[in-house]
Amino acid sequence: MKIIDLGVENYQITWDKMRNFSAQRNAETTDEMWIVQHPSIFTEGISSKPEHLLISSNIPLLKTDRGGQITYHAPGQLIIYCLIDIKRLGIGVKKMVDIIQFSILELLQNYSIKGHLKAGAPGVYVDNAKIAALGLKVKNGKTYHGLSLNIDMDLAPFEQINSCGYADLKATQLADLTDNIDFEKVSLELCNLLKNNVANC
Repeated sequence: MKIIDLGVENYQITWDKMRNFSAQRNAETTDEMWIVQHPSIFTEGISSKPEHLLISSNIPLLKTDRGGQITYHAPGQLIIYCLIDIKRLGIGVKKMVDIIQFSILELLQNYSIKGHLKAGAPGVYVDNAKIAALGLKVKNGKTYHGLSLNIDMDLAPFEQINSCGYADLKATQLADLTDNIDFEKVSLELCNLLKNNVANC
């Protein structure tokens, strides 16, 4: 599996790249994970409802083709896009979601942070505040989109939305839960956990 760091990149540009990669890949194409940060933007999943945007602002809003509801992206948030042939792996999307969530929980544990899941609410939480979101698109047995993990960012815009469709859901981040967080180090640690858990699925 290739791990590619895109740096900070416009959401639409990365989304177009994901769709193009997925459309052009074949049965032998190596799976990839893309590390990226996006400039400030709200994105909606295919089932998102307009009422979950509580306050209009100068932050752009983009409807996407991933699963899930509305969320927020900005620099300081780690995004890992998972371009994975789950059909080749012999797993379904539910298993892929489990792998992503388990990998994030493992990462938090490595920093002595106790994360947890919520039934019916994909993502990872710490003391009922959301630290990581996920949303996948599956086409022809292959995934794109992926996960976002709040590391060290401005969390205030989360108050403008019902994050992931839930009213009054608070957001948290690694920088508020532990000291000496290094974005690049966390990025590679989570990618390696994901890579190993996919390989062992």
